[in-house]
Amino acid sequence: METPKTSNFIRDIINQDIKEGAPLAEGAIVETRFPPEPNGHLHIGHAKSICLNFGLAAEYNGVCHLRFDDTNPTKEEAEYVEAIKRDVKWLGFDWGQHLYYTSDYFDRLYKCAVELIKKGKAFVCHLSPDEIRQYRGTLTHPGQNSPYRERLVDENLELFEGMRQGKFEEGSCVLRARIDMSSPNLNMRDPVLYRIIKNTPHHRTGTKWCIYPSYDYSHPISDAIEGITHSICTLEFEDHRPLYDWILNELSLFKSHPKQIEFARLNLTYTVMSKRKLLELVSGSFVTDWDDPRMPTISGLRRRGYTPEAIRKFCEVIGVAKANSIVDIALLEYCLREDLNQRAARVMAVLNPLRLVIDNYPEDLTEELEAENNPEDASMGSRKIPFGKVIYIEQDDFCEQPPKGYFRLAPGCEVRLKHAYYVKCVDVIKDNNGRVVEVHCTYDPETKGGWSKDGRKVMGTLHWVSVEHAIPSEVRIYSHLFTKPNPEDEGAPLAEEAPLAEITPMAKGAPLPTKKAEDFKSNLNPESLIKLTSAMVEPSLANADVGNRYQFLRHGYFCVDADSVPNMPIFNRTVSLKDSWARSGKAR
Repeated sequence: METPKTSNFIRDIINQDIKEGAPLAEGAIVETRFPPEPNGHLHIGHAKSICLNFGLAAEYNGVCHLRFDDTNPTKEEAEYVEAIKRDVKWLGFDWGQHLYYTSDYFDRLYKCAVELIKKGKAFVCHLSPDEIRQYRGTLTHPGQNSPYRERLVDENLELFEGMRQGKFEEGSCVLRARIDMSSPNLNMRDPVLYRIIKNTPHHRTGTKWCIYPSYDYSHPISDAIEGITHSICTLEFEDHRPLYDWILNELSLFKSHPKQIEFARLNLTYTVMSKRKLLELVSGSFVTDWDDPRMPTISGLRRRGYTPEAIRKFCEVIGVAKANSIVDIALLEYCLREDLNQRAARVMAVLNPLRLVIDNYPEDLTEELEAENNPEDASMGSRKIPFGKVIYIEQDDFCEQPPKGYFRLAPGCEVRLKHAYYVKCVDVIKDNNGRVVEVHCTYDPETKGGWSKDGRKVMGTLHWVSVEHAIPSEVRIYSHLFTKPNPEDEGAPLAEEAPLAEITPMAKGAPLPTKKAEDFKSNLNPESLIKLTSAMVEPSLANADVGNRYQFLRHGYFCVDADSVPNMPIFNRTVSLKDSWARSGKAR
Protein backbone atom coordinates (compact mmCIF):
# COMPACT_ATOMS: atom_id res chain seq x y z
CA MET A 1 0.00 0.00 0.00
CA GLU A 2 1.82 3.07 -1.22
CA THR A 3 0.70 6.39 0.16
CA PRO A 4 2.44 9.50 -1.16
CA LYS A 5 3.53 12.07 1.37
CA THR A 6 1.09 14.92 1.49
CA SER A 7 1.37 18.27 3.13
CA ASN A 8 -0.04 18.79 6.61
CA PHE A 9 -0.45 21.80 8.82
CA ILE A 10 2.82 21.16 10.70
CA ARG A 11 4.83 21.02 7.46
CA ASP A 12 3.07 24.18 6.34
CA ILE A 13 4.08 25.95 9.57
CA ILE A 14 7.70 24.80 9.29
CA ASN A 15 7.86 25.83 5.64
CA GLN A 16 6.55 29.27 6.55
CA ASP A 17 9.00 29.55 9.44
CA ILE A 18 11.90 28.68 7.13
CA LYS A 19 10.68 31.32 4.71
CA GLU A 20 10.38 33.97 7.42
CA GLY A 21 13.46 32.94 9.40
CA ALA A 22 11.71 32.52 12.78
CA PRO A 23 12.06 30.66 15.08
CA LEU A 24 14.92 29.57 12.84
CA ALA A 25 17.83 31.93 13.25
CA GLU A 26 20.19 32.36 10.33
CA GLY A 27 22.02 29.10 9.69
CA ALA A 28 19.87 27.13 12.16
CA ILE A 29 18.36 23.77 11.32
CA VAL A 30 15.00 22.29 12.20
CA GLU A 31 15.32 20.66 15.62
CA THR A 32 12.51 18.66 17.18
CA ARG A 33 12.37 16.51 20.30
CA PHE A 34 10.60 13.46 21.68
CA PRO A 35 10.28 13.93 25.48
CA PRO A 36 8.90 10.77 27.15
CA GLU A 37 8.48 10.52 30.89
CA PRO A 38 10.24 7.31 32.08
CA ASN A 39 7.27 6.09 34.10
CA GLY A 40 6.20 3.21 31.84
CA HIS A 41 6.65 1.65 28.42
CA LEU A 42 5.83 3.50 25.23
CA HIS A 43 2.66 2.58 23.32
CA ILE A 44 1.40 2.88 19.74
CA GLY A 45 0.31 6.48 20.42
CA HIS A 46 3.91 7.37 21.25
CA ALA A 47 4.97 5.65 18.02
CA LYS A 48 2.95 8.26 16.11
CA SER A 49 4.80 11.05 17.93
CA ILE A 50 8.17 9.35 17.42
CA CYS A 51 7.56 8.94 13.70
CA LEU A 52 6.36 12.52 13.40
CA ASN A 53 9.21 14.16 15.32
CA PHE A 54 12.05 12.07 13.95
CA GLY A 55 10.48 12.01 10.48
CA LEU A 56 10.09 15.79 10.24
CA ALA A 57 13.65 16.37 11.45
CA ALA A 58 14.99 13.97 8.82
CA GLU A 59 12.81 15.52 6.11
CA TYR A 60 14.36 18.94 6.76
CA ASN A 61 17.90 17.59 7.28
CA GLY A 62 17.64 18.50 10.94
CA VAL A 63 17.93 16.53 14.16
CA CYS A 64 15.51 15.10 16.70
CA HIS A 65 16.45 14.93 20.37
CA LEU A 66 15.46 12.16 22.75
CA ARG A 67 14.91 13.84 26.10
CA PHE A 68 13.69 12.06 29.19
CA ASP A 69 11.31 14.18 31.25
CA ASP A 70 12.54 12.78 34.56
CA THR A 71 11.03 15.27 36.99
CA ASN A 72 9.01 12.92 39.21
CA PRO A 73 11.18 10.36 41.04
CA THR A 74 8.14 8.73 42.68
CA LYS A 75 7.05 7.22 39.35
CA GLU A 76 10.23 6.90 37.29
CA GLU A 77 12.68 4.03 36.93
CA ALA A 78 15.93 3.44 35.04
CA GLU A 79 14.32 0.29 33.61
CA TYR A 80 11.83 2.46 31.73
CA VAL A 81 14.64 4.63 30.36
CA GLU A 82 16.30 1.60 28.76
CA ALA A 83 12.97 0.25 27.48
CA ILE A 84 12.19 3.58 25.79
CA LYS A 85 15.62 3.71 24.13
CA ARG A 86 15.12 0.16 22.89
CA ASP A 87 11.69 0.95 21.47
CA VAL A 88 12.79 4.09 19.63
CA LYS A 89 15.73 2.26 18.05
CA TRP A 90 13.54 -0.72 17.12
CA LEU A 91 11.19 1.62 15.28
CA GLY A 92 14.17 2.63 13.15
CA PHE A 93 15.18 6.00 14.60
CA ASP A 94 18.46 7.22 16.05
CA TRP A 95 19.00 10.31 18.19
CA GLY A 96 22.77 10.13 17.68
CA GLN A 97 24.54 12.42 20.16
CA HIS A 98 21.27 14.14 21.11
CA LEU A 99 20.31 12.17 24.21
CA TYR A 100 19.24 14.41 27.09
CA TYR A 101 17.49 14.35 30.44
CA THR A 102 15.56 17.15 32.08
CA SER A 103 17.57 16.29 35.20
CA ASP A 104 20.62 17.54 33.27
CA TYR A 105 19.13 21.02 33.66
CA PHE A 106 18.05 20.99 37.32
CA ASP A 107 20.64 23.62 38.27
CA ARG A 108 19.65 25.91 35.41
CA LEU A 109 15.95 25.39 36.08
CA TYR A 110 16.54 26.44 39.68
CA LYS A 111 18.38 29.58 38.55
CA CYS A 112 15.51 30.43 36.21
CA ALA A 113 13.07 30.10 39.11
CA VAL A 114 15.24 32.47 41.16
CA GLU A 115 15.16 34.97 38.29
CA LEU A 116 11.36 34.81 38.18
CA ILE A 117 11.20 35.40 41.94
CA LYS A 118 13.52 38.40 41.67
CA LYS A 119 11.29 39.86 38.95
CA GLY A 120 8.25 39.43 41.16
CA LYS A 121 6.89 36.76 38.82
CA ALA A 122 6.96 33.81 41.26
CA PHE A 123 6.18 33.31 44.95
CA VAL A 124 6.23 30.58 47.58
CA CYS A 125 2.70 29.55 48.50
CA HIS A 126 1.70 27.68 51.67
CA LEU A 127 -1.83 26.81 50.57
CA SER A 128 -2.55 23.08 50.65
CA PRO A 129 -3.15 21.28 47.32
CA ASP A 130 -6.90 21.24 48.04
CA GLU A 131 -6.87 24.95 48.85
CA ILE A 132 -4.97 25.73 45.65
CA ARG A 133 -7.68 23.93 43.69
CA GLN A 134 -10.40 25.84 45.53
CA TYR A 135 -8.70 29.22 45.00
CA ARG A 136 -8.18 28.41 41.32
CA GLY A 137 -11.82 28.99 40.41
CA THR A 138 -13.66 27.42 37.48
CA LEU A 139 -14.14 27.97 33.78
CA THR A 140 -17.01 30.33 34.60
CA HIS A 141 -15.67 31.95 37.78
CA PRO A 142 -12.31 33.68 38.23
CA GLY A 143 -9.85 32.46 40.82
CA GLN A 144 -8.81 34.16 44.06
CA ASN A 145 -5.35 35.40 44.89
CA SER A 146 -3.41 33.34 47.38
CA PRO A 147 -2.90 35.12 50.71
CA TYR A 148 0.83 34.52 50.18
CA ARG A 149 0.88 36.13 46.71
CA GLU A 150 2.12 39.52 47.89
CA ARG A 151 5.17 38.30 49.77
CA LEU A 152 8.29 40.37 49.23
CA VAL A 153 11.00 39.15 46.89
CA ASP A 154 13.57 38.59 49.63
CA GLU A 155 11.15 36.50 51.68
CA ASN A 156 10.31 34.38 48.63
CA LEU A 157 14.00 33.87 47.86
CA GLU A 158 14.66 32.76 51.43
CA LEU A 159 11.66 30.40 51.47
CA PHE A 160 12.54 28.91 48.08
CA GLU A 161 16.10 28.24 49.25
CA GLY A 162 14.59 26.63 52.33
CA MET A 163 12.51 24.40 50.10
CA ARG A 164 15.68 23.36 48.31
CA GLN A 165 17.45 22.58 51.58
CA GLY A 166 14.63 20.34 52.75
CA LYS A 167 13.34 22.55 55.54
CA PHE A 168 9.69 21.98 54.60
CA GLU A 169 7.58 18.86 54.42
CA GLU A 170 5.97 17.55 51.25
CA GLY A 171 2.74 19.35 50.45
CA SER A 172 3.43 22.19 52.87
CA CYS A 173 4.42 24.69 50.18
CA VAL A 174 5.11 25.12 46.47
CA LEU A 175 6.59 27.72 44.16
CA ARG A 176 3.93 29.28 41.95
CA ALA A 177 4.11 31.62 38.99
CA ARG A 178 2.53 35.04 39.58
CA ILE A 179 0.44 35.65 36.47
CA ASP A 180 -3.33 36.30 36.52
CA MET A 181 -5.93 34.57 38.69
CA SER A 182 -8.72 36.05 36.55
CA SER A 183 -7.37 34.66 33.27
CA PRO A 184 -9.93 32.71 31.21
CA ASN A 185 -7.18 30.10 30.76
CA LEU A 186 -6.93 28.09 33.99
CA ASN A 187 -3.31 27.23 33.21
CA MET A 188 -2.40 30.91 33.64
CA ARG A 189 -3.90 31.18 37.14
CA ASP A 190 -0.65 31.14 39.06
CA PRO A 191 0.41 27.59 38.14
CA VAL A 192 2.75 25.51 40.29
CA LEU A 193 6.38 25.62 39.13
CA TYR A 194 8.10 23.58 41.87
CA ARG A 195 6.90 21.07 44.46
CA ILE A 196 8.62 19.20 47.27
CA ILE A 197 9.33 15.46 46.91
CA LYS A 198 11.32 14.04 49.81
CA ASN A 199 12.50 10.54 50.74
CA THR A 200 12.45 9.35 47.11
CA PRO A 201 15.88 9.26 45.47
CA HIS A 202 16.03 10.27 41.82
CA HIS A 203 17.29 7.56 39.48
CA ARG A 204 20.05 9.87 38.19
CA THR A 205 20.62 12.62 40.79
CA GLY A 206 20.08 10.57 43.92
CA THR A 207 19.23 12.72 46.95
CA LYS A 208 20.76 15.94 45.67
CA TRP A 209 17.35 17.51 45.14
CA CYS A 210 14.16 17.45 47.18
CA ILE A 211 12.31 19.95 44.98
CA TYR A 212 11.31 19.13 41.41
CA PRO A 213 9.97 21.29 38.57
CA SER A 214 6.59 20.78 36.96
CA TYR A 215 6.44 19.68 33.33
CA ASP A 216 4.83 22.97 32.27
CA TYR A 217 7.80 24.82 33.75
CA SER A 218 10.66 22.55 32.70
CA HIS A 219 9.35 21.85 29.20
CA PRO A 220 9.88 25.29 27.55
CA ILE A 221 13.17 25.90 29.35
CA SER A 222 14.58 22.51 28.32
CA ASP A 223 13.50 23.19 24.73
CA ALA A 224 15.24 26.55 24.79
CA ILE A 225 18.44 25.15 26.32
CA GLU A 226 18.67 22.54 23.57
CA GLY A 227 17.85 24.97 20.76
CA ILE A 228 14.65 23.22 19.76
CA THR A 229 12.95 25.08 16.93
CA HIS A 230 9.59 23.30 16.86
CA SER A 231 8.19 21.74 20.03
CA ILE A 232 5.50 19.39 18.70
CA CYS A 233 3.00 18.28 21.34
CA THR A 234 -0.31 16.50 21.47
CA LEU A 235 -3.51 18.49 21.47
CA GLU A 236 -4.11 18.47 25.23
CA PHE A 237 -1.17 20.90 25.56
CA GLU A 238 -2.81 23.54 23.37
CA ASP A 239 -4.19 25.37 26.42
CA HIS A 240 -0.73 25.20 27.99
CA ARG A 241 0.92 27.08 25.10
CA PRO A 242 0.34 30.57 26.62
CA LEU A 243 2.19 29.42 29.74
CA TYR A 244 4.98 27.95 27.57
CA ASP A 245 5.41 31.33 25.88
CA TRP A 246 5.02 33.32 29.13
CA ILE A 247 7.87 31.44 30.83
CA LEU A 248 10.28 32.01 27.94
CA ASN A 249 9.26 35.63 27.51
CA GLU A 250 9.86 36.35 31.21
CA LEU A 251 13.34 34.78 31.26
CA SER A 252 16.38 36.59 29.91
CA LEU A 253 18.67 33.55 29.83
CA PHE A 254 17.72 32.34 26.37
CA LYS A 255 17.98 33.83 22.92
CA SER A 256 15.90 31.19 21.19
CA HIS A 257 12.16 30.88 21.61
CA PRO A 258 10.90 27.52 20.31
CA LYS A 259 7.46 27.35 18.73
CA GLN A 260 5.00 24.92 20.27
CA ILE A 261 2.68 23.17 17.79
CA GLU A 262 -0.10 20.78 18.80
CA PHE A 263 -1.52 17.83 16.88
CA ALA A 264 -4.23 15.26 17.64
CA ARG A 265 -3.04 12.25 19.61
CA LEU A 266 -3.76 8.74 18.38
CA ASN A 267 -6.90 7.07 19.69
CA LEU A 268 -7.32 3.46 18.61
CA THR A 269 -10.37 1.24 18.91
CA TYR A 270 -10.34 -1.71 21.33
CA THR A 271 -7.50 -0.29 23.39
CA VAL A 272 -6.57 2.43 25.87
CA MET A 273 -3.88 5.03 25.35
CA SER A 274 -3.04 6.01 28.90
CA LYS A 275 0.17 4.90 30.59
CA ARG A 276 -1.63 5.21 33.91
CA LYS A 277 -4.31 2.78 32.80
CA LEU A 278 -1.80 0.44 31.19
CA LEU A 279 0.11 0.46 34.48
CA GLU A 280 -3.13 -0.54 36.22
CA LEU A 281 -3.35 -3.58 33.96
CA VAL A 282 0.26 -4.55 34.70
CA SER A 283 0.23 -3.91 38.44
CA GLY A 284 -3.15 -5.63 38.80
CA SER A 285 -1.93 -8.73 36.91
CA PHE A 286 -4.64 -8.40 34.29
CA VAL A 287 -1.79 -8.89 31.80
CA THR A 288 1.58 -10.56 32.31
CA ASP A 289 3.74 -7.45 31.89
CA TRP A 290 4.29 -4.37 29.73
CA ASP A 291 5.33 -6.63 26.84
CA ASP A 292 2.21 -8.82 26.98
CA PRO A 293 1.26 -9.28 23.30
CA ARG A 294 -2.25 -8.01 24.05
CA MET A 295 -0.90 -4.65 25.18
CA PRO A 296 -0.71 -1.67 22.77
CA THR A 297 2.84 -0.99 24.01
CA ILE A 298 5.63 -1.04 21.45
CA SER A 299 7.27 -3.87 23.40
CA GLY A 300 3.97 -5.79 23.37
CA LEU A 301 3.49 -5.25 19.64
CA ARG A 302 7.09 -6.34 19.02
CA ARG A 303 6.60 -9.54 21.02
CA ARG A 304 3.35 -10.23 19.20
CA GLY A 305 5.18 -10.08 15.88
CA TYR A 306 4.53 -6.57 14.56
CA THR A 307 7.23 -5.11 12.35
CA PRO A 308 8.61 -1.57 12.67
CA GLU A 309 7.91 -1.10 8.97
CA ALA A 310 4.21 -1.81 9.46
CA ILE A 311 3.95 0.61 12.39
CA ARG A 312 5.76 3.35 10.46
CA LYS A 313 3.46 2.79 7.48
CA PHE A 314 0.42 2.99 9.75
CA CYS A 315 1.63 6.29 11.23
CA GLU A 316 2.18 7.63 7.72
CA VAL A 317 -1.26 6.55 6.53
CA ILE A 318 -3.22 8.05 9.44
CA GLY A 319 -1.42 11.34 8.95
CA VAL A 320 -1.43 14.38 11.21
CA ALA A 321 -4.61 16.21 12.13
CA LYS A 322 -5.63 19.06 14.40
CA ALA A 323 -8.90 17.46 15.58
CA ASN A 324 -9.19 14.38 17.78
CA SER A 325 -10.63 11.24 16.23
CA ILE A 326 -10.59 7.47 16.72
CA VAL A 327 -8.73 5.23 14.27
CA ASP A 328 -10.06 1.73 13.56
CA ILE A 329 -7.55 -0.88 14.73
CA ALA A 330 -8.39 -2.77 11.52
CA LEU A 331 -6.26 -0.20 9.65
CA LEU A 332 -3.23 -1.03 11.80
CA GLU A 333 -3.82 -4.73 11.14
CA TYR A 334 -4.17 -4.05 7.41
CA CYS A 335 -0.78 -2.30 7.33
CA LEU A 336 0.70 -5.27 9.18
CA ARG A 337 -0.74 -7.85 6.77
CA GLU A 338 0.52 -5.90 3.79
CA ASP A 339 4.03 -5.97 5.25
CA LEU A 340 4.03 -9.58 6.48
CA ASN A 341 2.61 -10.83 3.21
CA GLN A 342 5.87 -9.81 1.57
CA ARG A 343 8.34 -10.98 4.21
CA ALA A 344 6.81 -13.93 6.10
CA ALA A 345 7.66 -17.50 5.04
CA ARG A 346 4.71 -19.85 4.51
CA VAL A 347 4.71 -22.95 6.71
CA MET A 348 2.24 -25.61 7.80
CA ALA A 349 0.90 -25.95 11.33
CA VAL A 350 -2.03 -28.01 12.60
CA LEU A 351 -3.57 -26.32 15.63
CA ASN A 352 -6.19 -28.97 16.56
CA PRO A 353 -4.80 -32.24 15.17
CA LEU A 354 -6.73 -35.19 13.76
CA ARG A 355 -4.85 -38.30 12.59
CA LEU A 356 -5.18 -39.24 8.94
CA VAL A 357 -3.88 -42.64 7.76
CA ILE A 358 -3.26 -43.28 4.05
CA ASP A 359 -4.06 -47.00 3.74
CA ASN A 360 -2.38 -47.59 0.37
CA TYR A 361 0.77 -45.58 1.09
CA PRO A 362 3.93 -47.67 1.64
CA GLU A 363 4.56 -48.40 5.33
CA ASP A 364 8.21 -47.34 5.58
CA LEU A 365 8.33 -44.64 2.93
CA THR A 366 9.14 -41.02 3.78
CA GLU A 367 9.22 -38.51 0.94
CA GLU A 368 10.79 -35.09 0.89
CA LEU A 369 8.36 -32.79 -0.89
CA GLU A 370 9.19 -29.39 -2.33
CA ALA A 371 7.39 -26.33 -0.93
CA GLU A 372 7.91 -22.68 -1.82
CA ASN A 373 8.65 -20.38 1.10
CA ASN A 374 6.76 -17.36 -0.17
CA PRO A 375 4.85 -17.15 -3.47
CA GLU A 376 5.10 -13.35 -3.20
CA ASP A 377 8.92 -13.46 -3.27
CA ALA A 378 10.67 -16.15 -5.30
CA SER A 379 14.03 -15.08 -3.86
CA MET A 380 13.02 -16.67 -0.54
CA GLY A 381 13.45 -20.06 -2.23
CA SER A 382 11.89 -23.32 -1.12
CA ARG A 383 12.27 -26.04 1.50
CA LYS A 384 11.78 -29.79 1.85
CA ILE A 385 8.95 -31.10 4.04
CA PRO A 386 8.63 -34.78 5.02
CA PHE A 387 5.52 -36.78 4.07
CA GLY A 388 4.55 -40.25 5.25
CA LYS A 389 1.75 -42.72 5.75
CA VAL A 390 0.26 -40.96 8.81
CA ILE A 391 -0.29 -37.24 8.95
CA TYR A 392 -2.18 -34.69 11.01
CA ILE A 393 -4.92 -32.51 9.58
CA GLU A 394 -7.16 -30.00 11.32
CA GLN A 395 -10.19 -31.41 13.10
CA ASP A 396 -12.30 -28.78 11.38
CA ASP A 397 -11.13 -30.06 7.99
CA PHE A 398 -13.16 -33.26 8.35
CA CYS A 399 -16.93 -33.59 8.67
CA GLU A 400 -18.71 -36.92 8.71
CA GLN A 401 -22.00 -35.38 7.61
CA PRO A 402 -20.99 -32.27 5.71
CA PRO A 403 -23.45 -29.44 5.07
CA LYS A 404 -24.12 -28.14 1.60
CA GLY A 405 -21.15 -26.20 0.23
CA TYR A 406 -18.60 -28.01 2.41
CA PHE A 407 -15.43 -28.46 0.32
CA ARG A 408 -13.10 -30.15 2.76
CA LEU A 409 -12.70 -33.83 3.65
CA ALA A 410 -15.76 -36.06 4.15
CA PRO A 411 -16.59 -39.75 3.54
CA GLY A 412 -16.20 -40.49 -0.18
CA CYS A 413 -14.81 -37.01 -0.90
CA GLU A 414 -11.44 -36.24 -2.46
CA VAL A 415 -9.24 -33.29 -1.50
CA ARG A 416 -5.74 -32.00 -2.22
CA LEU A 417 -3.02 -32.11 0.42
CA LYS A 418 -0.92 -28.99 -0.04
CA HIS A 419 2.37 -29.81 -1.87
CA ALA A 420 1.54 -33.55 -1.67
CA TYR A 421 -1.26 -35.70 -3.19
CA TYR A 422 -4.97 -36.11 -3.69
CA VAL A 423 -6.57 -38.26 -0.97
CA LYS A 424 -10.07 -39.74 -0.65
CA CYS A 425 -11.75 -40.63 2.64
CA VAL A 426 -12.71 -44.34 2.87
CA ASP A 427 -13.30 -44.89 6.60
CA VAL A 428 -13.30 -43.32 10.06
CA ILE A 429 -12.49 -44.57 13.55
CA LYS A 430 -14.40 -43.31 16.56
CA ASP A 431 -13.87 -43.46 20.30
CA ASN A 432 -16.40 -44.75 22.84
CA ASN A 433 -18.17 -41.40 22.80
CA GLY A 434 -18.68 -41.49 19.05
CA ARG A 435 -16.04 -38.84 18.39
CA VAL A 436 -13.95 -39.26 15.24
CA VAL A 437 -10.32 -39.83 16.27
CA GLU A 438 -8.82 -41.10 13.03
CA VAL A 439 -9.61 -40.79 9.33
CA HIS A 440 -8.54 -43.38 6.75
CA CYS A 441 -7.92 -42.41 3.15
CA THR A 442 -6.40 -43.67 -0.07
CA TYR A 443 -4.09 -41.55 -2.17
CA ASP A 444 -3.46 -41.22 -5.90
CA PRO A 445 0.30 -41.53 -6.50
CA GLU A 446 -0.15 -39.81 -9.88
CA THR A 447 -1.01 -36.52 -8.18
CA LYS A 448 2.37 -35.82 -6.59
CA GLY A 449 2.83 -32.14 -5.86
CA GLY A 450 -0.91 -31.77 -5.46
CA TRP A 451 -1.84 -31.76 -9.15
CA SER A 452 -3.76 -34.31 -11.21
CA LYS A 453 -2.32 -35.44 -14.52
CA ASP A 454 -5.75 -36.39 -15.85
CA GLY A 455 -7.09 -32.88 -15.24
CA ARG A 456 -9.70 -33.71 -12.61
CA LYS A 457 -10.44 -30.97 -10.13
CA VAL A 458 -10.96 -30.98 -6.39
CA MET A 459 -12.49 -28.14 -4.42
CA GLY A 460 -10.57 -28.36 -1.15
CA THR A 461 -6.88 -27.99 -0.27
CA LEU A 462 -5.77 -28.96 3.22
CA HIS A 463 -2.57 -28.25 5.12
CA TRP A 464 -1.02 -31.08 7.10
CA VAL A 465 2.00 -32.23 9.12
CA SER A 466 3.70 -35.64 9.10
CA VAL A 467 3.00 -37.39 12.42
CA GLU A 468 6.47 -38.93 12.56
CA HIS A 469 8.18 -35.57 12.07
CA ALA A 470 5.73 -33.19 13.75
CA ILE A 471 7.05 -30.79 16.38
CA PRO A 472 4.76 -30.27 19.40
CA SER A 473 4.13 -26.62 20.09
CA GLU A 474 1.92 -24.19 21.93
CA VAL A 475 -0.01 -21.64 19.92
CA ARG A 476 -1.40 -18.53 21.59
CA ILE A 477 -4.37 -16.98 19.86
CA TYR A 478 -4.62 -13.30 20.77
CA SER A 479 -7.70 -11.16 20.29
CA HIS A 480 -8.58 -7.60 21.26
CA LEU A 481 -7.84 -6.88 24.90
CA PHE A 482 -11.25 -5.22 25.27
CA THR A 483 -14.74 -6.18 24.17
CA LYS A 484 -15.80 -2.69 23.11
CA PRO A 485 -14.38 -0.31 20.49
CA ASN A 486 -14.27 2.35 23.21
CA PRO A 487 -13.15 0.48 26.35
CA GLU A 488 -13.82 3.47 28.56
CA ASP A 489 -17.57 3.05 28.04
CA GLU A 490 -19.02 1.24 31.03
CA GLY A 491 -21.13 -1.89 31.23
CA ALA A 492 -19.99 -3.91 28.20
CA PRO A 493 -21.12 -7.55 28.33
CA LEU A 494 -18.30 -10.06 28.59
CA ALA A 495 -17.93 -12.81 25.95
CA GLU A 496 -18.99 -16.40 26.53
CA GLU A 497 -16.35 -19.05 27.11
CA ALA A 498 -14.84 -20.67 24.02
CA PRO A 499 -15.07 -24.47 23.87
CA LEU A 500 -12.28 -26.96 23.19
CA ALA A 501 -9.49 -24.66 24.29
CA GLU A 502 -7.65 -23.56 27.38
CA ILE A 503 -8.76 -20.00 28.00
CA THR A 504 -6.32 -17.76 29.84
CA PRO A 505 -8.21 -14.48 30.28
CA MET A 506 -5.45 -12.69 32.15
CA ALA A 507 -2.24 -13.52 33.93
CA LYS A 508 -2.29 -16.42 36.37
CA GLY A 509 -4.09 -15.56 39.57
CA ALA A 510 -5.61 -12.32 38.29
CA PRO A 511 -9.24 -11.66 39.20
CA LEU A 512 -11.78 -11.35 36.41
CA PRO A 513 -13.51 -7.97 36.56
CA THR A 514 -17.27 -8.05 36.93
CA LYS A 515 -19.70 -6.66 34.37
CA LYS A 516 -20.75 -3.91 36.77
CA ALA A 517 -17.22 -2.64 37.46
CA GLU A 518 -16.99 1.13 37.46
CA ASP A 519 -13.99 1.61 35.20
CA PHE A 520 -12.48 0.57 31.89
CA LYS A 521 -11.40 -2.81 33.26
CA SER A 522 -15.04 -3.91 33.21
CA ASN A 523 -14.65 -4.17 29.43
CA LEU A 524 -11.65 -6.50 29.44
CA ASN A 525 -12.07 -9.44 27.08
CA PRO A 526 -11.81 -12.79 28.95
CA GLU A 527 -10.99 -14.48 25.63
CA SER A 528 -8.18 -12.12 24.68
CA LEU A 529 -5.81 -15.10 24.99
CA ILE A 530 -6.62 -18.71 24.08
CA LYS A 531 -3.81 -21.24 24.43
CA LEU A 532 -3.76 -24.27 22.14
CA THR A 533 -1.38 -26.72 23.76
CA SER A 534 -1.65 -29.67 21.37
CA ALA A 535 -0.62 -27.95 18.14
CA MET A 536 1.81 -29.65 15.74
CA VAL A 537 4.10 -27.80 13.34
CA GLU A 538 6.36 -28.88 10.52
CA PRO A 539 9.94 -29.85 11.51
CA SER A 540 11.55 -26.74 9.96
CA LEU A 541 10.20 -24.80 12.94
CA ALA A 542 11.78 -26.96 15.65
CA ASN A 543 14.43 -24.40 16.56
CA ALA A 544 13.06 -21.25 14.97
CA ASP A 545 14.61 -18.09 16.35
CA VAL A 546 12.63 -15.96 18.76
CA GLY A 547 10.95 -13.16 16.84
CA ASN A 548 10.83 -14.99 13.51
CA ARG A 549 7.55 -14.43 11.68
CA TYR A 550 5.63 -16.96 9.59
CA GLN A 551 2.34 -17.36 7.84
CA PHE A 552 0.66 -20.53 9.04
CA LEU A 553 -1.28 -21.58 5.96
CA ARG A 554 -4.99 -20.77 6.35
CA HIS A 555 -4.50 -19.61 9.96
CA GLY A 556 -2.77 -16.25 9.88
CA TYR A 557 0.60 -14.74 10.73
CA PHE A 558 2.52 -15.98 13.77
CA CYS A 559 5.68 -15.06 15.65
CA VAL A 560 8.03 -17.18 17.76
CA ASP A 561 7.59 -16.14 21.39
CA ALA A 562 10.39 -15.56 23.90
CA ASP A 563 9.02 -18.36 26.10
CA SER A 564 10.03 -20.96 23.49
CA VAL A 565 12.54 -23.72 24.27
CA PRO A 566 14.38 -26.04 21.83
CA ASN A 567 12.02 -28.50 20.12
CA MET A 568 9.04 -26.91 21.88
CA PRO A 569 8.39 -23.59 20.15
CA ILE A 570 5.63 -21.24 21.25
CA PHE A 571 3.91 -19.13 18.63
CA ASN A 572 1.89 -15.95 19.07
CA ARG A 573 -0.74 -15.19 16.50
CA THR A 574 0.23 -11.76 15.25
CA VAL A 575 -2.83 -11.19 13.09
CA SER A 576 -5.41 -13.32 11.34
CA LEU A 577 -5.72 -13.64 7.57
CA LYS A 578 -9.20 -12.12 7.63
CA ASP A 579 -8.88 -8.51 6.53
CA SER A 580 -11.93 -6.52 7.57
CA TRP A 581 -10.32 -3.25 6.47
CA ALA A 582 -9.65 -4.35 2.89
CA ARG A 583 -13.03 -6.06 2.60
CA SER A 584 -14.77 -2.90 3.71
CA GLY A 585 -13.32 -1.10 0.69
CA LYS A 586 -11.57 1.51 2.84
CA ALA A 587 -8.14 0.39 1.61
CA ARG A 588 -8.84 1.53 -1.92
